[in-house]
Order: sequence, then C-alpha cells, then structure tokens
Amino acid sequence: MAANCLELHGVDMFFGKKQVLKNINLSVPIGGIYGLLGPSGCGKTTTVKIIAGILEATAGEVKLLGKQMPSLELMAQIGYESQSDALYSSLSGEENLEFFAALYGLAGQAAQERIKQLLALVNLTDEKNKPVAFYSGGMKRRLSLAAALLHSPSVLILDEPTVGIDPVLRKQIWDELYALAAQGTTVLVTTHVMDEAARCHHLAMLREGRLLAVGTPLEIIEQSGAKTLEEAFLLFSSKEEAANES
Repeated sequence: MAANCLELHGVDMFFGKKQVLKNINLSVPIGGIYGLLGPSGCGKTTTVKIIAGILEATAGEVKLLGKQMPSLELMAQIGYESQSDALYSSLSGEENLEFFAALYGLAGQAAQERIKQLLALVNLTDEKNKPVAFYSGGMKRRLSLAAALLHSPSVLILDEPTVGIDPVLRKQIWDELYALAAQGTTVLVTTHVMDEAARCHHLAMLREGRLLAVGTPLEIIEQSGAKTLEEAFLLFSSKEEAANES
C-alpha cells in the first residue's frame, strides 16, 4: 500500500512559452479532504488535470496510489468533476447518469439504485426527467457531482464543486464528502473560498503557479502568525512577492 494517495515531485507545466506551474511538490494522504486554495488563474485546474491524467506535466513526476501517472488503469479509479459541466443538454438528468453509468460498466438494478441514491444526494430527484438544457447552473453542478460519484471512485477530484449552489445543499454535499473521506476515499477539492478551505483536512495554497504553504488549515495559520486563513494567504503572498523581487 502506498504511504500517500498522491505524490507530485518537481512538477512544472508550460503552455507554449508560458509557465503556469513552477516546481509543485505535494503529498496527499489516503483518505481525507485535501484542498487546493488560490485565486482564479493560479494553477489549480491545471494541477488537478495533471493529477487526473487529462494533461501531462512538462516536467516532474506524478504518482497515484504508488503508480506513475498518466495511466488508463489508474484513471478508472478517479472520479472527476471539471469546472465546465460535461453534460448532454438534450438528455434528462437521469438519462445523463444512465449514460455515464454505462461508461463505468454499471448496469441493471445496481446502476438504477446508485442513480436513485445520487439524485437524492444532490437534490435532483424531482428534476430527473427534465432535459439538462433547462437546468440552472447550480443544478448542472450538482448533476456533474453525481456523475463523478457514480462508480464509487478511490480518488474524487472536484474542481470548484459548489459554485452556484445554495448554502443548505452545500452543507449537505460537504457532509457527504466527509462521509466518503471517513470511508477511505481521497477527496481533492479546488476552491477560492476561504470558508470552504477551512473545511479541508489538509490544504495547499497556490499563487501564480507556485505553492505558498501546505499543512492543515490550523498549521498554515500558525506558520504565518496570522489569525485567519485569509490573513495567512495574504502574508504568504507578500513574502512570495518580496522574494521574487529580491
């Protein structure tokens, strides 16, 4: 058994001449919720796409469950919800889940029970027969989350999963993430929202493609000498700017 679920060593990423990730080193333990916190454009989405095997890093090493990524075999153990909802607008919510269930090899009564369970989780049971073209943005995010959970993945990667979701349902989703983590699922969440970052068991702060700090939310606050995560992020950002200018 791998000591960590995920290891990134010296990961760099270039798009053309533009470097978007700079020497990223992360160790993500098995189980628990690991957050990537940072503003838009800091490299969070690029990082999780590399972890999921959608992109290949320009340099460095990525290992998932002790094995080198990208790997088609390992990708089957990943549930991935992207920022942009990859849904079929002409199909209903339930039909979308049936389609993705078939891709994962789920069929028959087991697939129907799983779909029913997940529709209830994301509060879409009453909307399951409506074409996704008529879903709101928040409803699409919730359906995308259900699709990512269909095959009970070992690793769940969620890119800004609660954008556009009301506070009551957001709490319900976080409760489910905690339950999954308690069962041994490793959950990787990107966010730019400080109160969501504080909910994570472990956290990495990113800014302009660089890691600012890693640890539990409390450890990061203590490392910075700040009183809140927001203050800690600003302090680490200031130190990074000063180091780059010197």
